Amino acid sequence: MKTKSNQATIQYVENSEGPFLGYSTSSDVSIINIDGHLFKDLNKDGKLDKYEDWRLSPKERAKDLASKMSIEEIAGLMLYSRHQSIPALSRGPYKYTFAGKEYPESDAEPWDLSDQQKEFLKKDNLRHVLITSVESTEAAVKWNNNVQAFVEGTRLGIPANNSSDPRHGIEGSAEFNEGAGGQISMWPESLGIAATFDPEVSRKFGEIASKEYRAIGLTTALSPQVDLATDPRWYRFNGTFGEDPKLSTDMGRAYIDGFQTSDGPKEITEGWGYDSVNAMVKHWPGGGSGEGGRDAHFGYGKYAVYPGNNFDMHLKPFLEGAFKLEGKTKKASAVMPYYTISFDQDPVNGENVGNSYSSYLITDLLREKYGYDGVVCTDWLITADEPETEDKFAGKPWGVEGYTVAERHYKLLMSGVDQFGGNNEVQPVIDAYNMGVKEHGEAYMRERFEASAVRLLENIFRTGLFENPYLHVEESEKTVGKAEYMAEGYEAQVKSVVCLKNKDHILPLKKGKTVYIPKRYTAESEDWFGNPVPEKYDYPVSLDIVRKYFNVTEDPDQADFSLVFITNPDFHFNPESGTGFSRSDAEAGGNGYVPISLQYGTYMAEHAREKSIAGDNRSYKGKIVTPANTTDLEMVKKTKEEMNGKPAIVSLLLNKPAIVAEFEQDVHAIVANFGVQDQVILDILTGDREPSGLLPMQMPANMRTIEEQKEDVPHDMECYVDSEGNVYDFAYGLNWDGVIQDSRVKRYKK
Repeated sequence: MKTKSNQATIQYVENSEGPFLGYSTSSDVSIINIDGHLFKDLNKDGKLDKYEDWRLSPKERAKDLASKMSIEEIAGLMLYSRHQSIPALSRGPYKYTFAGKEYPESDAEPWDLSDQQKEFLKKDNLRHVLITSVESTEAAVKWNNNVQAFVEGTRLGIPANNSSDPRHGIEGSAEFNEGAGGQISMWPESLGIAATFDPEVSRKFGEIASKEYRAIGLTTALSPQVDLATDPRWYRFNGTFGEDPKLSTDMGRAYIDGFQTSDGPKEITEGWGYDSVNAMVKHWPGGGSGEGGRDAHFGYGKYAVYPGNNFDMHLKPFLEGAFKLEGKTKKASAVMPYYTISFDQDPVNGENVGNSYSSYLITDLLREKYGYDGVVCTDWLITADEPETEDKFAGKPWGVEGYTVAERHYKLLMSGVDQFGGNNEVQPVIDAYNMGVKEHGEAYMRERFEASAVRLLENIFRTGLFENPYLHVEESEKTVGKAEYMAEGYEAQVKSVVCLKNKDHILPLKKGKTVYIPKRYTAESEDWFGNPVPEKYDYPVSLDIVRKYFNVTEDPDQADFSLVFITNPDFHFNPESGTGFSRSDAEAGGNGYVPISLQYGTYMAEHAREKSIAGDNRSYKGKIVTPANTTDLEMVKKTKEEMNGKPAIVSLLLNKPAIVAEFEQDVHAIVANFGVQDQVILDILTGDREPSGLLPMQMPANMRTIEEQKEDVPHDMECYVDSEGNVYDFAYGLNWDGVIQDSRVKRYKK
């Protein structure tokens, strides 16, 4: 039985005309009274410093605090932690312990700080923490309070800026409810939000997600991902708003406005306040044009290419969206460049280095030409060494593989970067500082460090953390997953569903009919980190939910219709067939490069390039690949035969485009989604709700058009035409009356 750990004891004081203050009794912070105004004495010197004075602007306070910080403290502020879960669980090469023991064997509570967290917070002066999974709202709140009490007791009392990647994904089998308390609201992926073609949905998501983030102690969102997904093969397609510049720009702008804006009594200044979450827009200057659709998390995908000379178009979602908000906060407070080398796009230095390492992309373009003065944070682990083989998940120092870790940090500082993603250790940053002192002198490097410190601190001041970083469990549990948030998320899911085919108006179906749903096979695979994922053969939907709409039978002869659940080819990460690189091909003496197929059957790349644009010997022409889930196609074909002419309906889960030519003519209806609860699909199928989603991308006719399209150009494929004569183009979708032709289509359709 675990013993109760010490919880931070928090005291609160209320200003009659000013902010509510919270501080830990263990931090030695006291309250200063100046003419009836109360302030926290964060550096414990008995006097009011400018950075402690909430009457001043965030910029003034940040400049004062930066001037007081040591180089070691600023270097720590520049760190952004590796992924942390609550409780801290060991994963991969990273071990987390509590008093020397791993969590399951320790007496720790979920909200206790690990030995490693205490070390990087105190010894390395780290203040930006990336949170992944949390056990519960209670655990998140108590962990946050423990972290904030811990760092409040340090020399300057700088609070932690906790952050998250998108965390509002779908648990398919969960039924819609009125708010369970503690379970965060569920929304479609960004691609699904884009499918609504309604920026107000994106804004509403930001408004709600920011309140839920703040309720569990998060003040920065590592989102949105506004990369134009101009290559249909890209694995990260579903994290974007699609391929269209205007739609992506509008969706990203609304998303950031929603996340960053506080109003009414929650506002502190200029739209920022206690409901605000800093948005770190990514990935400058766009990561959606990887050669062959390959992704830059791995060495085989390090190059972004521009065969259509379309580099500038990829900047639009940043320049016209993220940096031109409608709200008072004006621009995204932070930017993350992507891992990729934007090949041959540096006319000043002629460098082909990862985007964060490029002084042309960061200083010349982003800072000077376009005037962006917010935080620039690298993507994770770009200063670490690359793996032995291109298909391993490790460091991503693309273009600077020959540099030392310290030299990489120094090059990043000189390129204009403020922060190092995924780096817990401060020493390489200090080493980089010392390199700069030798080259430029101490005064220059002090000024360079303070410039980054001011940007980083300003984002913390804006969110009110210096006044009160603490949370109440009861209040947070009332906020996270509250009824109206659940309802809004469910509504967005409904609006994101795209009806592609409805032959003979088979939909909507009458409730109470009998349905046959085949089990789905998922092949054994590996995840990104190389961990094995076992094979699975099971129902792809909750039958308990289905039975609330239909009778369910295992005998196709007894069914009125069949409902087949599939995904796009290689929906899940597959190291052999879905990434563009094959370990077995490399081991057999090949170059390792294989096509990424969007069709279900075996594919030979007859129309691929003879020679790759970037790198050496990366062509895969003539290579053959079979997606891991070719069994989905076999399942559809088999089900059609078993139904003997009775209707077959496909529910298609997409994370990027798919070639449906192999099965479309065999089925009566196709309903596509980008991540929704099972209940949403059934509400659509039965007519409880009408489909209104539109394709946020083109659906290609065949693999030839994919091979011949240009990675950096949108809307340049031949689109599929189905048996009903409908073209599966950008902005296409059906409702019960037929092809949708409304104001959204007119606004965005090319």
